[in-house]
Amino acid sequence: MVTVAENLIQTLSLNGVKRIYGLPGDSLNAVTESLRTHPEIEWVHVRHEETAAFAAGAEAEMTGDVTVCAGSCGPGNLHLINGLYDAQRSRVPVLAIAAHIPTEEIGTTYFQETHPQELFRECSVYVEYVADPKQMPRLLEIALRTAIEQRGVAVLVIPGDVASAAAHDDRRTLVRKTRSAVVPLPEQLQEAADVLNAARSVTILGGAGTAGAHAEVMQLAERLASPIVHAMRGKEHLEYDSPYDVGMTGLLGFASGYKAMCEADAILMLGTDFPYPQFYPDDAQVVQVDLRGEQIGRRHPVDVALLGGVREVAAALVPLLDQKKGRHLADARKHYAKTRAKLDDLATPARNGAAVHPQYLARRISALAADDTVFIPDVGSPVVYAARYLEMNGRRRLLGSFSHGSMANAVPQAIGVLAQDRARQTVTLSGDGGLTMLLGDLLTLVQMNLPAKVVVFNNSSLNFVELEMKAAGQLPFATHLDNPDFAAVARAMGIKGIRVEDSEGVDAALTEAFAHDGPVLVDVVTDPQELTIPPAIQFEQAKGFALYSIRTVLSGRGDELFDLAKTNLRQLF
Repeated sequence: MVTVAENLIQTLSLNGVKRIYGLPGDSLNAVTESLRTHPEIEWVHVRHEETAAFAAGAEAEMTGDVTVCAGSCGPGNLHLINGLYDAQRSRVPVLAIAAHIPTEEIGTTYFQETHPQELFRECSVYVEYVADPKQMPRLLEIALRTAIEQRGVAVLVIPGDVASAAAHDDRRTLVRKTRSAVVPLPEQLQEAADVLNAARSVTILGGAGTAGAHAEVMQLAERLASPIVHAMRGKEHLEYDSPYDVGMTGLLGFASGYKAMCEADAILMLGTDFPYPQFYPDDAQVVQVDLRGEQIGRRHPVDVALLGGVREVAAALVPLLDQKKGRHLADARKHYAKTRAKLDDLATPARNGAAVHPQYLARRISALAADDTVFIPDVGSPVVYAARYLEMNGRRRLLGSFSHGSMANAVPQAIGVLAQDRARQTVTLSGDGGLTMLLGDLLTLVQMNLPAKVVVFNNSSLNFVELEMKAAGQLPFATHLDNPDFAAVARAMGIKGIRVEDSEGVDAALTEAFAHDGPVLVDVVTDPQELTIPPAIQFEQAKGFALYSIRTVLSGRGDELFDLAKTNLRQLF
């Protein structure tokens, strides 16, 4: 007898699915039993369902193909939700199998009952409840098609009894990804060209939508004599081999990117949903290019909206543009060189016996890592150091929870990257808070023999949260972390653990870790007083920090203020 679950696994196999991330449970028994007889699909047994969803999303981002995660009824599939939110906001195709309680018990407040189709609606492009075997495999085909075409999360809610029931239809369908080019009408392209030609200075702001369009964006920048500012998700696609790069803007960026935006008469936005309105210039004209029309004008009013792929639109625009002179570009590049030099000055060894400067650690990670490394920073201060010090080259990848902004993303995403390619060097820039939030999934690295290189920025604090408190004029509260020796914890789990307590030991530890054939955790004690200063400090932030300083002294914690000033004096002068 072919069950619904068996047909589901057969269809996933036909569609090239190589693994399913999850935890088993009784409501998933039919699915895991079928999976047991299909060795072509690997069951990646994680320790927390949130990790399963993060890992599936990371694999999808690396491959571009649909990936699968699964959770048992109630609390099991509920744990998937944070990782699914991340996948949805990163626009990667993921299918989630959310097992459900027995059909006849739905609506009775049965043990572990939830309403998954309601819970997952906001973080999915498709969610449906399979109430009867006759709905399958049709709903599976719709879910796969929707996830693939809309590049998002599709959720199928399947009660255990439905999964184990005989299949009404045992067909297996291959869902092929469509291929198309989207280009605006000629009159709209000309309208955009008119705005850009009339502007004395143009700055390009590029995001994740520039993937695969490096050459075309460079041609645009050359014709417009335009500096290129990238958002975080555009860094890996635009930063390398570019005589136009002036870095990032925004909270994670630095001054040159901010200045290049502010001094432009026109901004050309390419495939970006950069979310911070305060970093857009007030008086510049804006041309925005995006494959999703609903995103255009979401962050800042636009003068010309172009619906299309960045690669296609850039190629179509170049012939319509006048060749500009390079004064704006020259000024922006000159400022970038000065800004870059100041940032590099911060990435120096600390004095003997002192905690490591996190800037130095990030730069040494970049220098010693392989040319095709996948870097994954945790949300918080590691993302800032990744933005400022990791060098991209067209082969390296940079993954993270850059849109959803969730802590604890790094190790789970490393699992997804390595599960599909164990030979590719994968390095996390883990915060101590993020690491400990899903600490148990270090055991997944051991159990699945995944050679992740986990570098911990161990400053015994929720460092970015502290900075936010200080900028708001508040004394840091509830941000201190009493951390163990993470290297010792790793060794107890069967992972090679290395402890670094000063700058002198950084290079040797990283070199040893990167050469090791297996998972490694490098626990680096970093300075908790380092400030991650944004490119433009708002008046309210300055006022808040001054208020924090006064409160610190009055509360008897003046020594903390002294340590803060001593650590960050080099950032100000």
